[in-house]
Amino acid sequence: MQDPFIGTWELNPGRSEFGANHRPSAGTMTLELTAEGHYLLTAEGVTAKGERCREKPTTFIPDGKEHAVADFPGLISVVTRPDANRLTAEVRREDGSVVGGGSYEVSEDGASMTATNFGYDTQLRQFRQKTVWERQ
Repeated sequence: MQDPFIGTWELNPGRSEFGANHRPSAGTMTLELTAEGHYLLTAEGVTAKGERCREKPTTFIPDGKEHAVADFPGLISVVTRPDANRLTAEVRREDGSVVGGGSYEVSEDGASMTATNFGYDTQLRQFRQKTVWERQ
């Protein structure tokens, strides 16, 4: 059976709910498996101002264990896979306080994925959003 997360996904802005400072007009997300069996998420898009942007690649290791977040000293990521169609992630400081997280859930038919995320952006503005992605 193929992993339901693997593939390329296109943002459906009309079905998504964005925070005030995060309103993309388009986006593409790709999830693939690394040689180690971890998920690698890459994403790019177009901002509300029409500017192209690219997110820093993110690695998910869904083993429920703490892993250091690359390039962010003092942050720890914990990712679980509660069932075949859902990943959950939480990012914490070393003192245990939560700074961000989210969940990714693929629909039963595998045609769409809903991502619910919260945290702080690079300008330290808090955000909360729900995005819907269609499989390409």
